[in-house]
Amino acid sequence: FQASFWLFAFGLCVIGVGGAFVQQFRFAAADNAPPQFKARAISFVLAGGIVTAILGPQIVIYTRELLAPVMFAGSFASILPLAAVGALILSFLRVSSTTNTVTETAASDGRPLAEIVTQPRFVAALFCTVGSYALMSFVMTGAPLAMVGCGLSEDDATLGISWHVMAMFGPSFFTGSLIHRFGAERILATGLVLLIGCATVALSGLHLWQFWTALILLGLGWNFGFIGATAMVAASYRPSEKSKVQGFHDFVLFGSVAFSSLMSGAIYNAWGWTMLNWVVFPVVALCFVALGTLRMVGSRER
Repeated sequence: FQASFWLFAFGLCVIGVGGAFVQQFRFAAADNAPPQFKARAISFVLAGGIVTAILGPQIVIYTRELLAPVMFAGSFASILPLAAVGALILSFLRVSSTTNTVTETAASDGRPLAEIVTQPRFVAALFCTVGSYALMSFVMTGAPLAMVGCGLSEDDATLGISWHVMAMFGPSFFTGSLIHRFGAERILATGLVLLIGCATVALSGLHLWQFWTALILLGLGWNFGFIGATAMVAASYRPSEKSKVQGFHDFVLFGSVAFSSLMSGAIYNAWGWTMLNWVVFPVVALCFVALGTLRMVGSRER
């Protein structure tokens, strides 16, 4: 209503701060779960995103003219009741006192952050969380622009993103079980292969089915890659070290994701959709190098 770009930007920053706290839910679930259930706990938390994929677009559609003539003001206002419902649900959460006691008694045993984040397992996991998430954001940001630029409708682009979000979160109901059965590294590697598949399909042509298939593969690759790598991160620190390690990890992760989103628009404007997808291959290769190095180090230790 103030017609101020900077006020709008400030509001988005506040929303981003709230989102940073929400991103910690996956670690909170893992930290309060038995060791054999950690991966599934992370997976189930992220599975909530499928509700977002279904309800999010509908909320925007039905609230965008709610505070007309200012379009989409109602959509932003709808965040308030949604946040209130979330806060109400969290008020019923009771964290195990045993976990808190263990954390407090072990506080003096915490290792320096530099020692933790230079572990081969943590380094490999960080490479892969950043790689899978940044690539997802990088390609997803440019995809709607490319679809509309190729003559497809905005509805086609919107539906493509909806399929993508469904693919991101839908598998979360069983990703944790797959990690428990096959191991985080194998599921992570599967996610990286799916990201390569996304880029390959996207480079094969500019028809609607190719855009949609690429976006679905992108979502699946993110799910397996990100959840697998997050499970590896959660296994790399002690209870007393969780706050500083999680904070460092998410600072690097989402700083990289923000940068990738900015670069996506710049690269798309300069070199087009094709170049966006070629970037996927070297990034995935680096992730595989990190995984391979971890496997070599593990073999030497045995």
